[in-house]
Amino acid sequence: MTFIKSSKGKENLDSSSFKKLVSKQLGGIMEDANSSSAIKEMQNGLDDNSDGKVSFQEYFNLIGYLAKSMSQKESGAAEPAS
Repeated sequence: MTFIKSSKGKENLDSSSFKKLVSKQLGGIMEDANSSSAIKEMQNGLDDNSDGKVSFQEYFNLIGYLAKSMSQKESGAAEPAS
């Protein structure tokens, strides 16, 4: 639903919509969520077909990466200190 709301029903997020989505929705879990240059770099990294937009699949790749990172962080925090 976050993607659909942010894209306003379109198939892709343009740069402005992607920046707003990252800043508002992912700011609590991403360090650079308020950095325009970091968001632009992230968008370029996600943009597999180089169309300047982020599709749902490309966005889903970001969500998968974040979920994996958070899971690894959680499991690392649960291990006893050596």
